[in-house]
Amino acid sequence: GEICAFKIHGQELPFEAVVLNKTSGEGRLRAKSPIDCELQKEYTFIIQAYDCGTGPRETAWKKSHKAVVHIQVKDVNEFAPTFKEPAYKAIVTEGKIYDSILQVEAIDEDCSPQYSQICNYEIVTTDVPFAIDRNGNVRNTEKLSYDKQHQYEILVTAYDCGQKPAAQDTLVQVDVKPVCKPGWQDWTKRIEYQPGSGSMPLFPSIHLETCDGAVSSIQITTELQTNYIGKGCDRETYSEKSLQKLCGASSGIIDLLPSPSAATNWTIGLLVDSSEMIFKFDGRQGAKIPDGVVPKNLTDQFTITMWMKHGPSPGVRAEKETILCNSDKTEMNRHHYALYVHNCRLVFLLRKDFDQADTFRPAEFHWKLDQICDKEWHYYVINVEFPVVTLYMDGATYEPYLVTNDWPIHPSHIAMQLTVGACWQGRCSGTQESVKDGQIMVLLYLLGGEVTKPRFAQFFHGSLASLTIRPGKMDSQKVISCLQACKEGLDINSLESLGQGIKYHFNPSQSVLVMEGDDIGNINRALQKVSYINSRQFPTAGVRRLKVSSKVQCFGEDVCISIPDIDAYVMVLQAVEPQITLHGTDRFWRPAAQFESARGVILFPDIKIVSTFTKAEAPSDLKTTAPKSAVLEEMLHNLDFCDILVLGGDLDPRQECLELNHSELHQRHLDATNSTAGYSIYGVGSMSRYEQVLRHIRYRNWRPAALESRHFRIKCSELNGRYTSNEFNLEVSVLHEVRVPDSEHVNHLIAQPPFLQSVHHPESQTSIQHSSVLCSLCHVNSFLVPVVPSIATVVIIISVCMLVFVVAMGVYRVRIAHQHFIQETEAAKEAEMDWDDSALTITVNPMEKHGAPGRGEEETEEEEEEEAEEDSSSSSESEGSEEEEEEGAGRGRHGQSGARQAQLEWDDSTLPY
Repeated sequence: GEICAFKIHGQELPFEAVVLNKTSGEGRLRAKSPIDCELQKEYTFIIQAYDCGTGPRETAWKKSHKAVVHIQVKDVNEFAPTFKEPAYKAIVTEGKIYDSILQVEAIDEDCSPQYSQICNYEIVTTDVPFAIDRNGNVRNTEKLSYDKQHQYEILVTAYDCGQKPAAQDTLVQVDVKPVCKPGWQDWTKRIEYQPGSGSMPLFPSIHLETCDGAVSSIQITTELQTNYIGKGCDRETYSEKSLQKLCGASSGIIDLLPSPSAATNWTIGLLVDSSEMIFKFDGRQGAKIPDGVVPKNLTDQFTITMWMKHGPSPGVRAEKETILCNSDKTEMNRHHYALYVHNCRLVFLLRKDFDQADTFRPAEFHWKLDQICDKEWHYYVINVEFPVVTLYMDGATYEPYLVTNDWPIHPSHIAMQLTVGACWQGRCSGTQESVKDGQIMVLLYLLGGEVTKPRFAQFFHGSLASLTIRPGKMDSQKVISCLQACKEGLDINSLESLGQGIKYHFNPSQSVLVMEGDDIGNINRALQKVSYINSRQFPTAGVRRLKVSSKVQCFGEDVCISIPDIDAYVMVLQAVEPQITLHGTDRFWRPAAQFESARGVILFPDIKIVSTFTKAEAPSDLKTTAPKSAVLEEMLHNLDFCDILVLGGDLDPRQECLELNHSELHQRHLDATNSTAGYSIYGVGSMSRYEQVLRHIRYRNWRPAALESRHFRIKCSELNGRYTSNEFNLEVSVLHEVRVPDSEHVNHLIAQPPFLQSVHHPESQTSIQHSSVLCSLCHVNSFLVPVVPSIATVVIIISVCMLVFVVAMGVYRVRIAHQHFIQETEAAKEAEMDWDDSALTITVNPMEKHGAPGRGEEETEEEEEEEAEEDSSSSSESEGSEEEEEEGAGRGRHGQSGARQAQLEWDDSTLPY
């Protein structure tokens, strides 16, 4: 009657049934292990109840009928939503509103619909023009602009129906694609060019976007705009003479607009851009070329060259604007030849002198060209081979469209004046020279014409540079092309790789490149090879503008795509500035005979020219924060002139000069000018060439006796003074040979100095003569030694001489005092011995009289020596002078006593005292 057990039928079920009350049959069904809804949501099984039964085996137990048990597992929201993709990406076109750009999707691993379903999506990133709906569709809320923002990145999260958020947000990336516009892509506006880097590609990654347009052919024009740099582009800034020589032009060129200097002072008052030697004329300036610079009578063949930049003239009928004019200096107003601009026409006037044939001749040659007034730089060459005159502009040949004839000019003795920038008007104004004008002045005065003071007229408005004139035949076309050639331009790297389908063409200055092809890929590769090149070692820094224009042809369509132009620029960086240094021996001595010799004295035998620049060196230890150290590196470049200046007064051509063999110059393709102010070497050449020439400069002086030293200074330049060297100063001294009159006496003193000590003279005389000999020895030795004494040696010699002189003077003064004492004693004795001698008879001993002259001569010699000694000490103190006066008085008394004793001797042996 009791229930003893419950039995569950099924395999590996996580449940068990236990009996709670056998009598009532109550039991409990429980789980044996944790139940996971995500593993199994439901369980169904059969359970039976058993009574206690009888017998030892369970088979005897009675069991109930089978009952079916159905269990459902309740879910817990333990899992957060996760997105199927870690990131989502989409591309949209600007200017459109999309219903759905993309859809994001998240899942939840919970088992119940309540917790396993995603009920909401949300954009976490703020302030973005996007929204998302419950299904995960992302859309834009406003039109997107590619120019405003190329790409958007937003974060999105998801929520299940239990409002549990996703464990990790997902990234949504939206790229904005511009509306397809045909044009060039992947190019940079600023292109930096480092000097010395050669040919540099301008657009290495450029390509053309046609927006699927049907293009049959395309033409590309690349233009490098450099008209605002110097004279139209970056050219060498050497002087005109140096450029002419560099291009191989013939000699004899005359520069009418040289750099202002003491020798070429007619351009000092003009407005000038010193860096490019460009002269600007504002309609109020003119320059008078001194007489002798240009030959007065040019031959039938000569050439005028110039750079000119000129704009339209103001006014309806503009006046003549004179570039070059050769007219009468006074009295008359005749123009012998002139070059001027009139109403955008270039006119050359050439009036020939009167000769045997008094006939009409070509006198005015006119050219009408748009370039004359386009405010751009152009290179003009006017070649005269009378009666033919030809114009070359930028290398192209132009014949005059109009040639007018005129009578020749009658001869006169009136001087002519050559001017630049204006024309010099003589004393007559308001008149025009007639066909036969031999008596124009007489007619003018008779008719009461206006007579004015000579002045400038017909001023030029514009810029000029390198205005030259050269008598003789014109140089070749190659020389002209060299003189106008630009040092910068466009280039193509690897022409062979362009392919046969690309046609290209450069203009003469290589500032414009035109390419044409029918394949877009080939055109892209061709434009990627277009480069900029500047061959100057020190280019002009600044901006060079670039413009790329394209013309497209389509396959028979009425409407074809239009490609916008490219506006970019090349930034040429500043080149490193060289520091030119001159060094060598700056002081030396040479004998006077060497200055007088035919070869003279070489001034700079070891001159050295070195150019360096400062380079920043990175520290060896990359971890350190120490600043970069600056190091000097040597560089090689050319020089265009070196000036040797004479300091301390100009050279006197009557006795001195600087010399240099012309062969030394010609071998190194250099020129030089010599003057009393110094020597100037010019021409474009390497530093080593200038060194070799400077080492052959010689200085000669035919009269070096009065010369102690000469001072010189060298200064060199590159690019017409843009970079200059230090000032190297040199002092050259002359060694003079001293000639002693009595050479045998000097040699005797030098060879036998002990003999001076054995001479028996009074002590004072011995000391004085000894000091004099020592000073003489010092003087002789100091000039006879063939080496140059140092300052210390000279000081020692002078000190020893002065010391000996002071000692001798001391001994001499002691001796003089002793002589004074003896003389005073003798005078006192003579005073005591005075008596009346009127009755005495005096007997003269003829033998003593015969010996008296000898004693007199001996005393006379002593007196002369004493007087010489007094003269040598005349520069002593006033006390010494007083002593010399007393000594002179004593010697006078002593001399009178000696003379009296010589004539009045008697036998005083018996006289009492």
